Amino acid sequence: MATNDARDLTPADQEAVPVAPAAPVVIAPAAEEAEFQPYIAHDAVVPEFTLKAIVIGALFGIIFGAATVYLALKAGLTVSASIPIAVLAISVLRKLGGSTILENNMVQTIGSAGESIAAGVVFTLPGFLFLVRDPTTGISVGAPFFSYWTIFTLALLGGVLGTIMMVPLRRSLIVKEHKNLPYPEGTACASVLIAGEKGGALARTAYFGVAFAFGYALLQKIFKVIAEAPALVSKQTNRYFPSATINGEITPEYL
Repeated sequence: MATNDARDLTPADQEAVPVAPAAPVVIAPAAEEAEFQPYIAHDAVVPEFTLKAIVIGALFGIIFGAATVYLALKAGLTVSASIPIAVLAISVLRKLGGSTILENNMVQTIGSAGESIAAGVVFTLPGFLFLVRDPTTGISVGAPFFSYWTIFTLALLGGVLGTIMMVPLRRSLIVKEHKNLPYPEGTACASVLIAGEKGGALARTAYFGVAFAFGYALLQKIFKVIAEAPALVSKQTNRYFPSATINGEITPEYL
């Protein structure tokens, strides 16, 4: 019985059998990483750096900067202002005739920059009281650093330096690493701005929070209805914790 097994062929027959050449192996080039696609295209003409955006952003920067300094000195902590300012910017600019998403973003950028500079000042300048001392007496001589013009100059130089350094860092840390670095706060802020452009009452919760905090502070600091630092004292006859005291501070800064 005939067979097609190559082992049954003679050496001469094997040389006569044509052998198809092996197909070339093509290595597909590595897929290039997708470029960052902004929400607004680079070539789109959309109002952004407008006068009303600059003025309102500066006002928010002053308000949140002052609040940041007070909160840091009072409670030892600060809060990020990007998302609250974004929500308020959408609401305020909508009342002033409408705005674009880039104008809203410009307002929150300027306002949050004021808050960030204030946080940098209030957490670093007090260090001069501890670091600058007279070597002979050991008494702090850092009080002159707390003059208005000294603080203003340091804050101005720090803000300008941060703005300049952000230009080269944006391409390497945001454009090229947008898939590796999540930036949760920036992503959330962008989502708020996009949702505000599509419509909706985003600022209602923010205004409710402001009203609640104002009423709470009014009852606590003016009318003295709510104690700022309530204390719970156990009885002296308590078997396990006689005359034990539990203190708390429930000021609006911590709430």
